[in-house]
Order: sequence, then structure tokens, then C-alpha cells
Amino acid sequence: MRMGLVGAGRIGSSHAGVVRDHHLVDELLVADADTDRAAKVAAELGVRAVSSVDELYDSVDAVVVTAATTAHPELVIRGARAGLPVFCEKPVAPDLESSLAVLAEVERSGAAVQIGFQRRFDHGYGVARAALRGGELGELRRVHVVTGDQAPPPAEYIPTSGGIWRDCHVHDFDALRWVTGREVTEVYALGANRGADYFGASGDVDESVAVLTLDDGTLVTLQGSRYNGAGHDIRMELAGTGGTLVVGLGERTPMRSAEEGVTFPDGEPWPNYWHRFLPAYVAEIEAFVEFAAGRRENPCTVAEALEAFYIAEAATRSRAENRAVRIEEVRAR
Repeated sequence: MRMGLVGAGRIGSSHAGVVRDHHLVDELLVADADTDRAAKVAAELGVRAVSSVDELYDSVDAVVVTAATTAHPELVIRGARAGLPVFCEKPVAPDLESSLAVLAEVERSGAAVQIGFQRRFDHGYGVARAALRGGELGELRRVHVVTGDQAPPPAEYIPTSGGIWRDCHVHDFDALRWVTGREVTEVYALGANRGADYFGASGDVDESVAVLTLDDGTLVTLQGSRYNGAGHDIRMELAGTGGTLVVGLGERTPMRSAEEGVTFPDGEPWPNYWHRFLPAYVAEIEAFVEFAAGRRENPCTVAEALEAFYIAEAATRSRAENRAVRIEEVRAR
């Protein structure tokens, strides 16, 4: 199979190596709006750079989209209309209108499009899903989720990222739905600017908190940061009437205890998302290659991804308007 990858930035260059190494992939072509960057990544990986997206789409059997979020809709729709299986990094689009347009085209064409939510492939999240649904935790009463980046993204990334709720916490929202099997009904979100000016200049925040309500009344708390100095911290705590289970609590969790004699966790903290989720990213791309080859079902459809985006939209609106926002308000837009 000949695969194409569009977008040779942070996540794209990392995905490219995984795609290249898959046993079903015979050749990988790389394209980027910055042709020098595409050439550099291709040279480092020993694959071929092409001069344009047109050339790439005309030459491959499937496409991996890791370009800027603003480019996702056009690239996904183009692939769908060409009959190419497409993997697209989250989110589907930078806004709701564009996301709905992508969904409409995918449903009209019957295209094979997988959205990249790698936490669905992480071992810990899988264990938590099975434990909760298997009754090991009793009745779920509370969830707490954390996403803290050790260092912020570069300034040039933020203006086209969609903001912290759509770019960062959309992962938490998808994982929340996937693990619990419940839907979010309401969100109240707050944010603050404590770091570099470029977040505020783009209407974004670098510190975030939210309270979410699930459709069975379960309360969910969320916190996020672009400046979690201790390390890359991704956790989900599930508290039920029969027990509590924590995803992301291990030797490399970037925290320390204030209690006497307690040294856990004492490993080197995770430095970034790629190191934290490398096995999940590999499994995610392997799943796409098999999906593109017709060997498995789609692990995350555009429609599924849109449900997480509705929550991100509600959080964005909540923070802007300083009020609780019900998901049905966003759906009715």
C-alpha cells in the first residue's frame, strides 16, 4: 500500500515514522505547505517528499492528515471525494460549521475516515473502560480528568489551533464518553492567562477548569494547563460506590507526595504527549492502515468525533459567556 501524509509538523513528523514502519505500507509520500520542511522530514525518515498536495493525492492509496487544524476540512473532503481512506488528527475542523460540512460529505460519499483520538488505544483507558462497564467500580459517582502540558506549544501554533478546549481538552471529552459510555449534558468552563501573551492575543487561555454533568447526573471535574512544570500529566480518576480507579497513575506521573516516607511515584516524569502515548499512537496508526486495507472496522468515525467537539464548543462558549452551557444549545445552532 502506498500511503501519503500531509503536514510535516510536530505530530506529522512523528506519525510519519510509524506509518513508514507498518508492514502493509510499501511506500510513504510526504507533503507540506512548507516544501523545505517536507523535504527535511522525508530525508530524516528515508521516504519521499512530493512538491504538492495535488501530486500526493494523485499518487497514493490512503492519506494521513496531520496539517494545521484549519486545513483539515478541505483535506478530508478532498480525500473523501477521491475515494481515498483518510486518517485525520483531531479535531475534524476548527469550528462546528466546518465539522458538520465534513460529516455531511463523508456520509454522502460513504468515505472511510478515521479521526485520531489516540487515548482510545491507550492501555490504561482500555482497562478503565472495561472495569467500569464490568461493574468493578460499582455505580459511578465522580470523574476527574487532567491534561497538563509540561511546556506550551509554539506561538505560531496557537492562532490556528482552535483554542484549548477544541485542541487540547477535546481529547478528554472523547475519552470521557468512550470510557463511561455516557453523554455530557452541560458544561461550565473557566480559563485564565498566566503565561505568554500569545495565548490571550489569540483569544485562548493557558489554564483551564470545567465542571461537566453527565446524562445520569454524574459530576465531572476537569483541569488543564499549558505550563505544568513537573511534566506531562494526563490522568482520569473514576470514583464509584465500589472502588476508585486512576488512569495515568504510575512511576512516571509528574507529582510527588507530601506524606512522610512516601516516595511513589519516583520515576522520570513524562516530558510530552508523544512519549506518554507512544504505544497508543502506534496502535492508532496500525488500526488505520488495517482499516484502510479493509481488515477492520473504523475505530473512531467523524460522527463520534463530532460528539466530543460539541462538548468543546459548549466549553468554549461557556468560558466566553461566563455561564453554564447545555450541549443541546450547541446542537441547535
